[in-house]
Amino acid sequence: MSDQRKVTQRLLDGSRDLWDAYLEHPFVQGIADGTLDREKFRFYMIQDYLYLIEYAKVFALGVAKAKDLESMRLFAGYVKQILDGEMDIHRGYMARLGISLADAEKAQTALDNRSYTAYMLQVGYEEGAAQIAVSILSCALSYEHIARRMLEKYPEADRHPFYGEWVKGYACEEYHEANEELIALTERLCENMNEPQLRHLEEIFHICSRYEMSFWDMAWEIRG
Repeated sequence: MSDQRKVTQRLLDGSRDLWDAYLEHPFVQGIADGTLDREKFRFYMIQDYLYLIEYAKVFALGVAKAKDLESMRLFAGYVKQILDGEMDIHRGYMARLGISLADAEKAQTALDNRSYTAYMLQVGYEEGAAQIAVSILSCALSYEHIARRMLEKYPEADRHPFYGEWVKGYACEEYHEANEELIALTERLCENMNEPQLRHLEEIFHICSRYEMSFWDMAWEIRG
């Protein structure tokens, strides 16, 4: 294990079974092979758009809790990247699906979605910058993991006329580089932590990984 990624690798190893299960989820499989019902994707897009609004607030709490300017700069950069970058994928899809931004922002947040973002915000308000970075990491890295594994199994997935844009957005080099920065930030913030502190980080990461699975379930089952 690389010393530069030792905390991140420990987190990933502790949730490996869940991450493998993402790839077998019918919603994820439907994006990969292009068979997903668009009404399910429409619901997912609205919910994920609402999720990203709260997700950006978690990064903003990282700015507030950071103890050095470099960490503040990185957390602040991610707020901009989410609001002006990742959300663009959603805005493009919503336009194609006939969803206005006003309608999306007024939509009811599903309970699974609300619970997930409430947990991350609780971590943000109650804990420090390291714990905030770990709570963010599961979402950021799992989307890249899913998109890249999709392309291993379905090499044409990023060229699908509808779902290809989603796959490309999370498999692209720009998204990967942003994740590498997030990993480096997490590793730096977690330096010199003792074993009980590391176990607590594992718990946060695993809870967020479980919420990621719940999000896919919610999108597949379309429940409120």
